Amino acid sequence: MLRLKAPWEIDRMRSSGRRLAEVVVLLREAIQPGMKSRELDRLGEAAIRERGGVPSFLGYRGGGSRPFPGSLCISVNHEVVHGIPDERLFLDGDVVSIDLGMHLDGYHADTAFTVALGAVGPKVADLLDATRESLYMAIAQAVPGNRTGDIGCAVESHVDSRGYSVIRDYVGHGIGKNLHEEPAVPNHGRSGTGVFLETGLCIAIEPMVSMGSHRTKVERNGWTVVTRDGSTTAHFEHTIAITENGPEILTKLP
Repeated sequence: MLRLKAPWEIDRMRSSGRRLAEVVVLLREAIQPGMKSRELDRLGEAAIRERGGVPSFLGYRGGGSRPFPGSLCISVNHEVVHGIPDERLFLDGDVVSIDLGMHLDGYHADTAFTVALGAVGPKVADLLDATRESLYMAIAQAVPGNRTGDIGCAVESHVDSRGYSVIRDYVGHGIGKNLHEEPAVPNHGRSGTGVFLETGLCIAIEPMVSMGSHRTKVERNGWTVVTRDGSTTAHFEHTIAITENGPEILTKLP
């Protein structure tokens, strides 16, 4: 668990987060039906490297899995997270979640967003709104003296009230010199429980929400997580610094 002590450390985290947010803007403008997910991945990698960074996910090993082969995690419809970029075309009506990270000057930033391509029904639009709203409700709880359970409770309470399900098997995390650090930051739980949040701690908060069941499974490729019932999902994430003045969103969009 990294707590940033020196001003230059938080400045480096800010720089990584700011430049990653610039990549998000580029990707949001570029993605469209008829585009291959591998094309979007190449665009994202080039944009990260043009800004002096290295893609955090490319070659990443998690839990003994084979190295992740893409620079972006691109998950479509019922894919929750860790979707592998390939030759598939995005289609009108697809719900696409893009998770990306940047390693710059020794520090990581991590963010995710979900877009609906073309015309989608009101239920899908509401799913995206509810997931995004739950992220900002969780961020509001990222203050010194609170606990990780306060963050998870904020997500779960809002998502439940909208009739959706929080994915429980995958959580947010500490972040800094390593992409994934302690503490784990669940998207469910009880207020007043979990790890204390302290000034200088940086965390990635990332609600993943299903239109149906929260139950998941991993595809045979060893990476891609999908809902067991085939339900559409959404995923939003920001990297946050906990400061004495409240949460600072390091990956805030320009």
